[in-house]
Amino acid sequence: MASKTDKDDRSHVVVTGISGRLGRNLAKSLHRLYPVIGIDRRPFPRAPSDVVMHRIDIRSRRCEDVFRRNRVRAVIHLNIMHDPRRSAEEHHTFNIMGTQQVLEYCVRYGVDKFIVLSTANVYGAGPRSMRYLAEDAPLLGAATDTGMRDLIEVDMLCTSFFWQHPQIETVILRPVHICGSVHNAPSNYLRLPRIPKLMGFDPMVQAIHEDDVVGALLATLAPGARGVYNVTGPEPVPLSAILDRLAKPIVEVPHLAFGPMVKRMYAARLWSFPPAELEHLKFGCMVDGERIRRDLDFTPERSLNDIIELFRAG
Repeated sequence: MASKTDKDDRSHVVVTGISGRLGRNLAKSLHRLYPVIGIDRRPFPRAPSDVVMHRIDIRSRRCEDVFRRNRVRAVIHLNIMHDPRRSAEEHHTFNIMGTQQVLEYCVRYGVDKFIVLSTANVYGAGPRSMRYLAEDAPLLGAATDTGMRDLIEVDMLCTSFFWQHPQIETVILRPVHICGSVHNAPSNYLRLPRIPKLMGFDPMVQAIHEDDVVGALLATLAPGARGVYNVTGPEPVPLSAILDRLAKPIVEVPHLAFGPMVKRMYAARLWSFPPAELEHLKFGCMVDGERIRRDLDFTPERSLNDIIELFRAG
C-alpha cells in the first residue's frame, strides 16, 4: 500500500462513482494517500475537504476535462449501474458506453493504472458450481440472470483493454458478496426483519465486509499490480450458519411458490431483493482468492462475525 509521502506527488487518483457508499468509504482512506478527484452525478455529503468533486455524468464531454486539466496517475472505476429497476437501455449506455469513454481517456491522457470493480457473480451460481473457481473460469452469470449481461460485458471489455494496452496497468477485481452499508442484494437480504429461506436449499456462501473491499482496492494501486483478481473474505459457510446467528425470524418457504411471489412484490416495490438473485439462495458460487493474497499480500481483516454484526437484530 502507498505511504503518506506519496501525496507530495500531485498526480491524482480519479474515483468514478465516488458518491456511492463504497466510494465514500474508499475516499476516507484514499485521500490520506493521494490527491483525489471524484466523479459522480450524485452529491457526496461530508466529503473530505481535500477531495475535488465533479458532479457530472461519465458519459458527458465534461468528464474528459477532468483528465485534460489534471495529471491522473490512476482511475478507480466504481461507476457501474446495478439497479435492476432501470431499463436495459439505460444500463447499457451508462455501463458500457461510460466505461468505454473512461478507458479512452486513460489512453489519451497517459494514465498509468486503471482499476474496475466487477463482481464474482459474473461466474454464475448453479447446481454445478461445486469447485473453487479461478480467475480464468468462464463467465456464465448471464445464464440465470439477464441483468448480469452488462456487468459481464464491462468485465470482458476491461479484460480486452488489459491486453490491448499493456502500458496501462489494468486491474479487474471480482469480489464475492459485499456486505455492509451498501444497498446491494446480499445486504438488502440480510437487513430484512424476517428472512426467507428456501426449503431444501442451503448453499455455501462467500461474503466480504465492505471495509475489506476498500482494502483490496487500495492494494491494487501498488506498482506492478495488474490482471484479474478474485477477492474473498472469511471462509465460506452454509447460508443457514449465517441466518442462525442473526437473531431474526427465519421463514422457510417453498421455492416454486417463492419465485412468482418475489417478482410481484418486487414490481410493487414491497421487496428490495431482485428476483434474479434468488439463484444465490439456492446454489453457491465458490471462487478462489489465492492470487490476490499471494501477489499483493492482501489479507481480509474482517471476520464472519464482523459481517454478521452489521445485520444482527438488536
